[in-house]
Amino acid sequence: MEQKKIQTPLTHEVLAGLKSGDQVLLSGTIYTARDAAHARMVQALDENKPLPFDVKGQVIYYVGPTPTKPGQTFGSAGPTTAYRMDAYTPRMIDEGLVGMIGKGKRSDEVKEALKDKAVYFAAVGGAAALMGKCVVKSEIIAYEDLGAEAVRKLEVKDLPIIVVNDIHGNDLYISGKEAYLESKGEK
Repeated sequence: MEQKKIQTPLTHEVLAGLKSGDQVLLSGTIYTARDAAHARMVQALDENKPLPFDVKGQVIYYVGPTPTKPGQTFGSAGPTTAYRMDAYTPRMIDEGLVGMIGKGKRSDEVKEALKDKAVYFAAVGGAAALMGKCVVKSEIIAYEDLGAEAVRKLEVKDLPIIVVNDIHGNDLYISGKEAYLESKGEK
């Protein structure tokens, strides 16, 4: 399968061209945030305060990196289980967020919020060292007290990810299982 190379910020045209199951190499600026940071960001929205960054057209990677070793730009960067952000994700999409990177399935509410607006990508678990090497620049921009869960601005080059939920309502966790069962003659 061909890998698609895309660059942030992601336009609606780019999102429309991504299909569930596509392998993607992502480059450009992305942000990190896990559940504690999401809780603070949604609280800020509830209090009419600004977010640490403008989420319009941006991608958030659900990751808490390991400490950076000498001579490296970033630590290992394996994905965090995405459902932990499900309570906050529809609100972030309403603010203009167009991409999320994590691992695991999303709730029905999140999948509905993604339609025609945003894409959910999976990062391959067990490839944390490789993911970390794709980070060429890192800067903490908010919530430093959260340690590994602080919000970081990252510059990435060719970050390998897979489209799970596209803007057309497709879900790789469903279609992949169906394709497997069909290949085994069990469907």
